[in-house]
Amino acid sequence: MTGAADGSAFGALLGGIGQALGLEAPHPVTVTGTGALPSVYPVSDLAAASVAAAGLALAELVEARFGRRPAVTVDRRLAAQWFSRSLAPQGWEPPPLWDPVAGDYRSADGWIRLHTNAPHHRDAALAVLGAVPERAAVAGAVARWRADELEAAVVAQGGCAAAMRAAEAWAVHPQGAALAREPLVSWEVGEAGAEGLGADGLDADRLGAARPERPLAGLRVLDLTRVLAGPVATRVLAGYGATVLRLDPPGWDEPGVVPEMTLGKACARLDLRNPEGRARFEALLAGADVLVHGYRAEALAGLGFDAAARARLRPGLIDVALDAYGWTGPWRGRRGFDSLVQMSCGIAEAGMRRARADRPVPLPVQALDHATGYLMAAAVLRGLTRRLATGRGAGARAALARTAHLLAAAPPAAPEDPPAPPTRADYAEAPEPTAWGPALRLRPPLTLDGVPMRWDRPAGPLGAADPVW
Repeated sequence: MTGAADGSAFGALLGGIGQALGLEAPHPVTVTGTGALPSVYPVSDLAAASVAAAGLALAELVEARFGRRPAVTVDRRLAAQWFSRSLAPQGWEPPPLWDPVAGDYRSADGWIRLHTNAPHHRDAALAVLGAVPERAAVAGAVARWRADELEAAVVAQGGCAAAMRAAEAWAVHPQGAALAREPLVSWEVGEAGAEGLGADGLDADRLGAARPERPLAGLRVLDLTRVLAGPVATRVLAGYGATVLRLDPPGWDEPGVVPEMTLGKACARLDLRNPEGRARFEALLAGADVLVHGYRAEALAGLGFDAAARARLRPGLIDVALDAYGWTGPWRGRRGFDSLVQMSCGIAEAGMRRARADRPVPLPVQALDHATGYLMAAAVLRGLTRRLATGRGAGARAALARTAHLLAAAPPAAPEDPPAPPTRADYAEAPEPTAWGPALRLRPPLTLDGVPMRWDRPAGPLGAADPVW
């Protein structure tokens, strides 16, 4: 049995997450599985701790609604694997994860990473560099720039880039200093539920759907998130019965991760820039219980849906938001992704230095994304438990860079061998009939006694459903 105060990296990480979430005095968590992902940071412990936090938050909700607290078990080895890939396609191959131009490049004075998976982000970087979309041409152009100057130019053009900084440089950077003062999760008390809603803020017609073994049945989750943290959060919620409707704008796609991240969800398209799209969104939000969104800080406000407007449309809403670099400081509105945050905040530089490598060494998986996703799922669950007690909604905010700060501050883990690769026994017995073909899905890394994690629909493409509940 491992708790949140056992002196280990896992205990320190779970303790920090639990405190940020406002979880009750830590309950025991059984941790199984051996081996650790090779890294200078305790990545496997972060995986296990973030999964455990979601499990503890769900156990608390189950107890509040049904009077029984299920025991929580985390498979540390499987948790780390889910941070990498949960799907093993059978007879087909998913698209590549990265655009050919994306990656780390040597600049005139260091290193910089260009994130070009979205076509408009690639176009922005190429426009600044005056280069064709070929790695050799891009590398030649990048070599003529100072890293921080190129970062600023690409960002100003609407693209995504991050110069590699050491942790010491990040600590004194205005954004790093602002981030260090932010909580891991910031909370706001929301509006009371509207008349006609049940005591827990759910529509009375849907209250009866929830049951101890399917505690989120009847819950409606509106998902406005992209790769990867937000989709991880809503995938967790779908695994316990929530109805998740993901909305993407016309033309958006992220083909390399859609088979991973759409499990259990209906995926529709909606254009919030036109009156019809906004009217449909208002109707969907009015019928939702939870909103999870990963737009930049003021993007929804710019569309007419600031926090006050969202609360008016749906009193009692649980509203959980994600940002890349934090909610304060000069970069609070900056576009960002896990791999870029690792470059900015010192993780990639520390990996390079400690490995005595000649190029950036990031974490072995996109751990900031995945851990923040489980943290967001836990925040939703904590918000639901609080709403049971008070009848009021809640707002919570998380940031990839703040999760990076948590990881960097954790005590080092004891040396371990790498985890064993997945075997057939690690996957579900029956293949998942995804839209692309059959695939094996890993068994869940989280177990709550009597509360199985399972999904009611297989992964499918974006935009395949109608934007309706």
